[in-house]
Amino acid sequence: MTETRTGTGPASRRFIDLHVLQSVPYSNLNRDDTNSVKTVQYGGCERTRVSSQCWKRAVRRYFQRSVGEEALRTRRIGEAVERHLAQERGWPQDLARRAGQHIAVGSSIKADPPSNDDPAWSTNAMVYVPAAAVGELADIAEAEREKLEAAKDMKKGGKSILPKDAIDAVLRSRNGVINLFGRMLAEIDDAGVDGAVQVAHALTTHATDVEVDYFAAVDDITATWQDTTGSAHMGSAEFSAGVFYRYATLDLTDLLHNIGGDQAAARSLAQAFAEAFILSLPEAKKTATAPHTIPDLVHIAVRADRPVSYAAAFEKPVTADRDGGYAQPSRHALDRYATAATTLLGRRGLLSSGWASLEDKDLTGLGERADSFDDLIASAVTTALGQDA
Repeated sequence: MTETRTGTGPASRRFIDLHVLQSVPYSNLNRDDTNSVKTVQYGGCERTRVSSQCWKRAVRRYFQRSVGEEALRTRRIGEAVERHLAQERGWPQDLARRAGQHIAVGSSIKADPPSNDDPAWSTNAMVYVPAAAVGELADIAEAEREKLEAAKDMKKGGKSILPKDAIDAVLRSRNGVINLFGRMLAEIDDAGVDGAVQVAHALTTHATDVEVDYFAAVDDITATWQDTTGSAHMGSAEFSAGVFYRYATLDLTDLLHNIGGDQAAARSLAQAFAEAFILSLPEAKKTATAPHTIPDLVHIAVRADRPVSYAAAFEKPVTADRDGGYAQPSRHALDRYATAATTLLGRRGLLSSGWASLEDKDLTGLGERADSFDDLIASAVTTALGQDA
């Protein structure tokens, strides 16, 4: 990674920008409410799009698996406590259900009574908590077991006998996943967390067409007996293919604020997030398309002033070269735009830049080449946060 003269301390090193080009074959990674491929008009043509929420969920799930930290987003936290008490701690089912009801109703969020659509008590807002919160809420129920045994099942408008402050404290807890991605929870004081990660919608670098795939399912008995003709089911689905530009930025100042200035934790979280963003892939229709490619190119820049997206490199849609293909022209378009942007902005705020790729040519506008994604990530995080203590 190539250093500049701007800034040397962690306080001046705010943003890690991640730029990814990835060729994705015939697939539908993200569908709309009609099961159609999501698209966007950009540069006068239609592109295939994958929403930031969709890819962010894939990143979060990859991150959780890699670091071993789970987080739950749910309105059914009371049910989770009920199941934990019954299955893990041997509580009678009726008492466990009552405890779950009182947990659901007992926080500042409150809860809705059961309905035909939702047979259990569910919180009025979705909570986002570390997975360990279920056990911690069960501990509160354990401490108040005698009161719960004497209490009645919850009814609409009823008041929980469990301590609200203790429940709120658990719902206010967080881990690395929440510190990175943030949490919106206005109902509980000091429970909101400003996310340190910003993720853009992914879009193809070139114009795309949506393909409609007609399919039919064969009835095995009909096929064997051959006593009639026709299929058991017919339908259609939409797919597309293309080279996606993906972009995210990690605000290290926000991350350090969320974790109390812990530099070692910031390093670990930044590395894990970068890996997850680079290697994750949404899983929609994976059994029908298996679109498990890796990025063609990853460029990482560390900036002290502001994040910079290179999406505008593809406002003019890339066209295939004489041999066909959009991957190589997209890599070269990104390199040209990065060169022009650096010339226009000057090197103010740019602390380092580097890249790793399948490309066989040198892309000098993207900084210093790394042999692997791991080397690229490690170099960027070292620039941003210094050497390991």
